[in-house]
Amino acid sequence: MAKAQTVSGTVSDANGPLPGASVLVKGTTNGTQTDFDGNFTLNNVEDTATLVFSYIGYKTAEIAVNGQSTINVTLEEDAQALDEVVIIGYGQTTVKDATGSVAAVTSEDFNGGVIASPEQLIQGKTAGVQITQASGEPGAGMNLRIRGSNSIRSNNNPLFVVDGVPLSGESTTPSGGDVINGSNATRNPLNFINPNDIESMSILKDASATAIYGSRGANGVVIITTKSGKSGQGGVFEFSSNLSISTPANSYDLFDRDEFLSKTASVRSQAIADANDFGYNTNWQDYITRSVASQNQNLSYSRNYGSGNIRGTFSYGKQFGVIEKSAQERITGRINASHRFLDDKLRLTLQASISRVNDDAPPISGTSGASGNLIGAAYSANPTWPANSEFFLEGNQLNPANYLANFQSVTHTDRALVNFSAEYDFTPELTGKVSVGYDDSDAESISSISGNANNFNRVTGNGQTAYNTLNATSKLLEATLNYKKTFDNSSLDVIVGYSFQDFQREGFNSQGWQAPTSDLNEMGELLIEDVNNIRSSINGPYQQAGYAPNGNFVNSINPFEDTASLGISSGGYTSVWIDTFDNTDELQSFFARANYTLNDKFLFTATVRADGSSRFSEDNRYGYFPSGAFAWKINEEDFIGDNISTLKLRIGAGVTGNQEGLGYANFLRRVRFSEPSISDSGEILRPGAQTVAVQNPDLKWESTLDMNIGLDFGFNLDRFSGSIDFYRKETNDLLFRQGAAAPAADPFVFKNLEDGTIINQGVEVALNYDFVQTEDITFSSSFNIAYNKNEVEGLNGVTANFGALNGPGLTDAFAQRLGEGRSLFSYYMAEYSEDSNGNPNFNPDEKDFVGEDGLPDVNAGLSLNLRVKNWDASAYFTGQFGFSVYNNTANAFLNRPTFETTRNVDQRGLDTNISQEVSTLYLEDGDFVRLQNASVGYNVPLSGQGAIKSLRLSLTGQNLFLITDYSGLDPEVSSSTGDLGTGIPSASIDYTAFPRPRTVTLGINAKF
Repeated sequence: MAKAQTVSGTVSDANGPLPGASVLVKGTTNGTQTDFDGNFTLNNVEDTATLVFSYIGYKTAEIAVNGQSTINVTLEEDAQALDEVVIIGYGQTTVKDATGSVAAVTSEDFNGGVIASPEQLIQGKTAGVQITQASGEPGAGMNLRIRGSNSIRSNNNPLFVVDGVPLSGESTTPSGGDVINGSNATRNPLNFINPNDIESMSILKDASATAIYGSRGANGVVIITTKSGKSGQGGVFEFSSNLSISTPANSYDLFDRDEFLSKTASVRSQAIADANDFGYNTNWQDYITRSVASQNQNLSYSRNYGSGNIRGTFSYGKQFGVIEKSAQERITGRINASHRFLDDKLRLTLQASISRVNDDAPPISGTSGASGNLIGAAYSANPTWPANSEFFLEGNQLNPANYLANFQSVTHTDRALVNFSAEYDFTPELTGKVSVGYDDSDAESISSISGNANNFNRVTGNGQTAYNTLNATSKLLEATLNYKKTFDNSSLDVIVGYSFQDFQREGFNSQGWQAPTSDLNEMGELLIEDVNNIRSSINGPYQQAGYAPNGNFVNSINPFEDTASLGISSGGYTSVWIDTFDNTDELQSFFARANYTLNDKFLFTATVRADGSSRFSEDNRYGYFPSGAFAWKINEEDFIGDNISTLKLRIGAGVTGNQEGLGYANFLRRVRFSEPSISDSGEILRPGAQTVAVQNPDLKWESTLDMNIGLDFGFNLDRFSGSIDFYRKETNDLLFRQGAAAPAADPFVFKNLEDGTIINQGVEVALNYDFVQTEDITFSSSFNIAYNKNEVEGLNGVTANFGALNGPGLTDAFAQRLGEGRSLFSYYMAEYSEDSNGNPNFNPDEKDFVGEDGLPDVNAGLSLNLRVKNWDASAYFTGQFGFSVYNNTANAFLNRPTFETTRNVDQRGLDTNISQEVSTLYLEDGDFVRLQNASVGYNVPLSGQGAIKSLRLSLTGQNLFLITDYSGLDPEVSSSTGDLGTGIPSASIDYTAFPRPRTVTLGINAKF
C-alpha cells in the first residue's frame, strides 16, 4: 500500500538554483514552484509517485520518488524551447502553445553592426513584417508594417510595449523648425532604447494575439523585453565595444568639370559654357559626404542572489552620418531589479531607464522647394565652382559649401521610462498584480542659419533661428487578476484587468529673425534668452506672443484675448515669436482573456477588451474588441508518426481598433490662433483665430476585422520546421480628413468613411532547417516570404491627392491618389511617351492611375548560420518585390531641362530625362535584394577560471551589396515630402534621400 510523505529538494540549472520551476506529482494536481533559492517542498507525495520538473526554456525531467525524501535535480537548457518563448500581452507562452500568429526573435538572432533603434534588430527575421528605414541618416524614422497598411491617415506602425509599458505612437522630438527650405525630419521615438539591453522582441500579428490591446492593436503589437539579472549567478560583469567604419554605399555619376563644360557647349553653346567656367573641378557629392568612424560601448552587471536579481547597464555610443554635420549621440542607463518577499508570495519588480540622445542634422528637408536642400544643391551645383564657403553667385542657385558652413541643427532629448509592479499570490491558483508606469520625454531643437548664407531671401544678411520644445509624458496604471488551474486532463488560465493611461504633449515653437551675430551657437543661445524673456514677461495664460519693428502682441484662447500687448518690445533678435500648445489624451480600458487546454492538444483562447478614449465624444467614447482562437496539436494524436514532431492547426478571428492619425479633440469644434510668420522685411502681423477642428460627435473608432488560419509543422525533432498562414483583414469606418467645398466656413472636417474599407489579404511562409548538427559543426538556415494584397473599397466618390513632389518646377505637384479599388499609395500621373524623333509627346494634365503603387507585394528574408568549433559566421539577405519608386530627385534635379538652367546632372539625366513634367518617366521598378548583414565571430577558448570568463571577437558588415534596377541611390526609401493638407503620409517617394551607408564593425565582448 502506497505511503504518503513529504519531499523537498533543490532545482538548479548549469548556473545555479533555478527559481520559479514547476514541480508536479505526475497525473495529479499536487504541485508547487521553487523559491528564489531553487528550493521546493511538496506534501502528500506517495512513495511510488513520479515528480515532473519543468521550466520554460528547459527540458522536462521526470524522477521516481521511490521513498526518497530529498530530490535534487539539474535541468538542462532546451535551446529549441528557449527560442520558442513568446512574451504576449500580460503573460507569456511558447510557440507550440500559442493559438494566435506570434513570433519571437531573441538576442542571439538579432542583426548586428550599427543599430540605432530596436526595429533594425529584427529586420527581415519574421514573415509578414516589413521594416524600412526612411533614409540612411543616423536616428532616421522607421516604417514597420505587419501584414500591410490598414489605415489611410495613421502611420500604420504597430504598438510598441516596452517592459509592460505601451508607448505612444507619436514623435517624442520637436521638428527642427522651418528656418529655411523646410524643417528636418523628426527622429525615431525608439532611439532612446539601448539595443544591447534587449533580451527578446515578440511580434503579435493577428487579432487573437493583439485583441488584448484593443484599440491599439490593429497594426499589430511588438513587445520588447529587456534583460534581467536572472543568469548572473554570483555576479557577472559584461563589457562590449564596437568600432564601425561607414562610407556612402552609392553615389550619382555626375559630370566633372570637363564633362560639364563639354556637354554645356554641345547642348547649349560654347559661349554659355565659357561664361559658366569658374576654373575649378569640385566633386560636390564628395564635398558634403564623408567616411566616418563610429563607436558604441556597453557595460553591465548582473547578479542573481537567490531571493532576487538585479541588472544594471551603462552605454555610450556616437554614430556619425556619411553627410557632414550629421550624427547621433546616445547615453543610456538602466536598472532592472526583482525581489521576492513573504515566502515568495510577494514579488516586486522595477524596470527603469534614463537616456540622453543628441542629434545633429544637416539641412536636408524633404519639403524643400525650388532651391532644394543641401543634397539637391550638391547634385545640381556647377562643378567648376570653388569649394569655398565665401563663393557667391547671384540668383537662386545654392553654393553647398556656403550652405553647409552657415547652418546648424541640434536636438537634445532626455527620456525616462519606469515600470514598477507588485505581484502577490493570494492562493496557488490566484495572483494579483498592480503596475505603474511613467514615460517622460523632454526635448528641444535649435536650428540656425546665419546671415552669411547666400541666396536665401530675408535670411541673407540677417540670419534666422528656430527654437522648439516638446515635453511628452505618459502615466500608466494597470491592475490584473490571474487564475491558473490544472485539472486531470486540462488546464485553465484566466486574466482580467483594468488599465488607465494618459498622454500629455506640451511645448512651444518659436523663431527669431535678424541676429546680431553670425556665430551659430550664439544665435541659438540668444533666441533661447529672448524666448525666456518673453515668457517671463507674461502674466496669465497665453497661446502666443511676439515682437517686431511693427509692434508686439499677446494672444490667448482661454480666456479669449486678441488685443493684448507684450511687456517688452525688443531683444537680441529684431523679430521674435513664440506659439505654445498643451494637449492631453486619456485611455481607460477593461480586458479579459481565457486560455483553456484540453488533453494538451486542444487549445482555446477568448479575449475581449473595452477601450474608452477622450479623442471621441461620450456617445462613441468606448469601443469593444473581442477575439477568439482555436488550435489543435495534431502531432499529439496517436495516428501521427514519430517523425512528425510538430503539427498544429490554428484558427482565429477578432476585431481590433485604431485611433492613430486622428489627433487631439478633433470631434469638437476648436479654434486656435494661426502660427505667426515673419515677412521679408521682418514684420510680424498679429495672427487671427482659425478653425482647427470641426464639431463631429459621430466620430468613432476605426475597426479591423482580422481572420487567420495557420499551420505550424516540424519534422525529426523540428530539425525541419516552419509555418504557413493565410489571413484577411478588413478595416472599416476609416478616419478621414476631408476638405470642405467653398464657400464653407470650415476648411475641413474629420469623419468616418462609413462604407470605406481597406482590405489586406495574403499568405506568409516561414521555413527553418538544420542542415548539419554535430558537436563541432552546425549549419542552419531560415527563410521567410510573405505576399500581401492591399485594396481600398467603398469610397463613394471620396478622393485625395498626396505623395507631394518637391523641387524646381514642381510646386503643388503630387504622385499618389486615393482611389476606389486601388491599393493605398497608388500612383496617379500622366503616361510618358515620345514621338518618332525622341521628343516628349504627352499631355501632363491627362492624369490617371497607372497600375503601380508604393507598397511591396512580396517581402522576403534569408538567414544562413554556420558554426565550426569556436568560429561562427552568418549572413542575412532581404528583398522586397512588386512596388514602384517615384524618383523625385531625378524629376527635380537630374534631367535635361534643369541642365539647361546651368545645373549639373549625370549622363542618364541628360539623355533619358528630357521632360520635367510629372509622369511615368520617373516611376521606376523598386524591386531589390540586399545583403543586409554578414558577420564572422570567434569565441576565444578560455578555462573560465580566470578573471575573464568569456571573450568573443566579431567582424560585421552591413548593406554589403544591393541588386536592383532602380536608377537612384536606393529603392528602400520613403522621403517625408509633405501631405498636401490631407494628413496622408507618402510612401516610396525618393527626394534627395540621405545616402544609406556601407558599414564594417569590429566588436569585442567579454564577461568577467
